[in-house]
Amino acid sequence: QVQPVESGGGLVQAGDSLTLSCAASRRTFSSYNIGWFRQAPGKEREFVAAISWTGGTTYYANSVKGRFTVPRDNAEGTAYLQMNSLKPADPAVYYCAAEHVGGGGYDYWGQGTQVTVSS
Repeated sequence: QVQPVESGGGLVQAGDSLTLSCAASRRTFSSYNIGWFRQAPGKEREFVAAISWTGGTTYYANSVKGRFTVPRDNAEGTAYLQMNSLKPADPAVYYCAAEHVGGGGYDYWGQGTQVTVSS
């Protein structure tokens, strides 16, 4: 099992950059695909980005493509959500989640970290 823990949220201005971290046990981390999701007040949780367990494949929502990247460091047991050119539409609680390479969906979720963007 893996228990992700997010960190790095905060208040930034529109146009700024911010990097979120998702840390988990180094021993098991490399056996999981990592996804990033966000939920704004009054809205459904939505997919933001994901990276495969090897780091070789990434996926992005259209709303963040070209602005966000999702690197990972399996040796450190950490994945990142690098957010550039933040927009007023980006504020939300951001969650990372882990899916075992065997499939079955994102079974393990972090507690979330708040990102606020001031215009």
